[in-house]
Amino acid sequence: MPIELDHFIVPSRDKAKAAKMLADLLGVRSAPAQLGPFHSVYVNGGLTLDFVDSEEAFPIHHYCFRVSEEEFDRIFSRIKAANIPYRSTPHGPMDMKINTDHGGRIVYWTEPDGHYWEILTVSYARRVE
Repeated sequence: MPIELDHFIVPSRDKAKAAKMLADLLGVRSAPAQLGPFHSVYVNGGLTLDFVDSEEAFPIHHYCFRVSEEEFDRIFSRIKAANIPYRSTPHGPMDMKINTDHGGRIVYWTEPDGHYWEILTVSYARRVE
């Protein structure tokens, strides 16, 4: 069996709100209720993001989701419908542009806890064979 990432813990100030926001934007399922200390978002059949409340300072994380062209269109439409500012680069101003520098499309946004989210259609880090 290949090694696969199963879950990742996402620190937040309001786990239920943060999990619902991401699940709604990505169009994926989330847990209907808290599981232990977590509110879970089921990104796909093998990856869960477990949101947990934290009163302490926590590092800002960057999460990237590779999606199909069609899924990009759906997610991007939901980002715009929610009036979420977005940008074409990981950092910098919210330029409300899509990055096409790597042969696909990339958009970044920052969620209320400060984490950076990214959707892309072609991985610049790993070319799929």
